[in-house]
Amino acid sequence: MTTRGYFRMAPIGAVCLCASAIAAPLAYVSNEGGASVSVIDAATDKVTTTYKVGTKPRGIALSLDGKQLYISDQTSNSLLTIDSATGAVTRRTPLGDSPEAIYLSADGKWLSASIEENDLVLIIDTATGKVDRRLKMRGKNPEHAVFSPNGKWLYVSSEEGNSIDIVDLAKGEVQKSVTVGDRPRGIGFLPDSSRAYVAAENADTVNVFDVAAGEVITRIKAGSRSNGVTVHPDGTRVYVSSGGEGTVQVIDTSTNTIIAKIPVGKRPWNMAITPDGKKLYVACGRSNAVAVIDTGTNTKIAEIPVGELPWGVAIR
Repeated sequence: MTTRGYFRMAPIGAVCLCASAIAAPLAYVSNEGGASVSVIDAATDKVTTTYKVGTKPRGIALSLDGKQLYISDQTSNSLLTIDSATGAVTRRTPLGDSPEAIYLSADGKWLSASIEENDLVLIIDTATGKVDRRLKMRGKNPEHAVFSPNGKWLYVSSEEGNSIDIVDLAKGEVQKSVTVGDRPRGIGFLPDSSRAYVAAENADTVNVFDVAAGEVITRIKAGSRSNGVTVHPDGTRVYVSSGGEGTVQVIDTSTNTIIAKIPVGKRPWNMAITPDGKKLYVACGRSNAVAVIDTGTNTKIAEIPVGELPWGVAIR
């Protein structure tokens, strides 16, 4: 764990903060039907506030310090930069027709934004809010564009296709496309960037990539309409939402087998995990709620009512 806001040596005579005094993470939930963001205190699993944001907020990400919230607003075709403490929009960046998911790079310097109708992925400088690069995809209707933790690769899933576009970020171009199955969706990398897990919604599978080779090394039969993908911070587990079954599947990365199936709610979509890996927050679109999973027991421990049609979750 980094030292950002956690355990630092206190000066002599200063009051030392113990773990119990440290604020719990906050989970931010984009509600596309309610044009809002719900803020959940991870200590109590209660909504503490709700911001009105845009007209159809979907993709969601947080800056490394947690002070800036980024939202892709699909109706206005823009990226909104928001003060996470107040909910005030501080900057608008024009994107393109129908922006989808957004992701932050590991160093916090870049955001990716998938632009569905233009078959583009934009790379945005978080310091200036300006578009730095426009990357043309081979796949049609890109939805997720995820940075590898080592900063070398960008894996892009395209809704109306059956493959993943692999972008070499140093060259700024698609290096290759790899078939994964009908309607690829969520993507997650192991912390060491050695493997990537890609859900194929209509194929009900999760594809496991050897990142160095850029090839699928195994396919895991998963739940109906496999969708969102989130990786545990220690890399031992991968979580995959199943929209058709209303469950989250848990993959053991040492064997690439599913070891648990957890009922969560209607149409589970995108997810996020706390920095300590103890809780997983799942946006359940048709339940208008976020399900909370205890990752130690692989059980649902809470259901939190949020806005209409929750789409994504970001935690810092």
